[in-house]
Amino acid sequence: MTDARMDMPSALASKPKGGFFARLISSRKFQTWAAGFPLTRGIVRREGEALFDLLAGFCYSQVLMALVQFDIPRRLLEEPMTATQLAHVCRVPEERMVILLRASAAINLIKKKRGGRYALTQRGAALVGVPGLGAMIKHHDILYRDLADPVAFFRGETETELASFWPYVFGGGMEPDVAATYSDLMAQSQELVAQDTLRSIDFSGIKALRDVGGGSGAFLEAVGRKYSDLELVVFDLPEVAPSSAARFDAAGMSARARFETGSFKTDVIPTGTDAISLIRVLYDHSDDTVRQLLTKCYDALPAGGRLIISEPMSGGERPERAGDAYFALYTLAMQTGKARSAAEISALCEAAGFEVVATPKPMRPFVTGCLHARKNN
Repeated sequence: MTDARMDMPSALASKPKGGFFARLISSRKFQTWAAGFPLTRGIVRREGEALFDLLAGFCYSQVLMALVQFDIPRRLLEEPMTATQLAHVCRVPEERMVILLRASAAINLIKKKRGGRYALTQRGAALVGVPGLGAMIKHHDILYRDLADPVAFFRGETETELASFWPYVFGGGMEPDVAATYSDLMAQSQELVAQDTLRSIDFSGIKALRDVGGGSGAFLEAVGRKYSDLELVVFDLPEVAPSSAARFDAAGMSARARFETGSFKTDVIPTGTDAISLIRVLYDHSDDTVRQLLTKCYDALPAGGRLIISEPMSGGERPERAGDAYFALYTLAMQTGKARSAAEISALCEAAGFEVVATPKPMRPFVTGCLHARKNN
């Protein structure tokens, strides 16, 4: 039996390491050989497909954006439709609608049934069923514009739109319409965050929970539904207080829920609760702001008080897609804050005096990661 190494480029006879191995793989001669060699051509094909997906990723995102903006997932959820029908209701030339539908089928969002009608796949149905997903997709046209010139973006030369979209981050007040947009967008996506947080962190034993930066109270409503005796307190800017009051009224929680107005950047966090939650707050802000906030939280809690942090996190030494290839860029476009790893957040908490009790493995890193800390003194 012929030794496979006899057909291999001579450079492979030894065991290349580090940069040499990378240079070998990047060699056109080696790639040509590897594409034809039985033991390596499958790897070559898979790596080529992966690189093409990275290249075509923006087109895939725009197909997704078009589907959502045309409201096609909701239409197909009601009943399967033909390309002709969809072209008519969306006011798109039929030949162009066919291209959109085929592209959507190629990325497994819809499927074509007998009779030429289109229906949703499981993944496509999630566009309708996942809370807040459609709103976030529509919101991403801002991020896409901010990333249009990636070289200027990473050099810090871009005046990003996201920085002005979230004015609260910089400590300023919000106009009522901006506050409503912010609260609605955050509340719609908060349900998944609350689900994963409640599965990762045990809130048993807490008597009163203050959600700092809690917006419209969506997270506290979810906590309150699971823990019926828990006192609920939202601490946030006065502009978002009305939406919180309406939410608690509708949920029948007004007797045990209240809103405290203030800015954690400029005001002292009130005492009176034995736990504080920071839900998708830290990654909006700089390390200095986070240090000040954690110190305020420590001062506001009694001995034994608990701190619960939930937000998307970087993978740290092991980068992962959600935290490092998405949220890190999103926060960079906001021009403040950053995606931090569980280890980085733990270090900040410990510097403020907290003991970190647990950093559970994220159930869905693209939704949130959690950290549980305690004040011992």
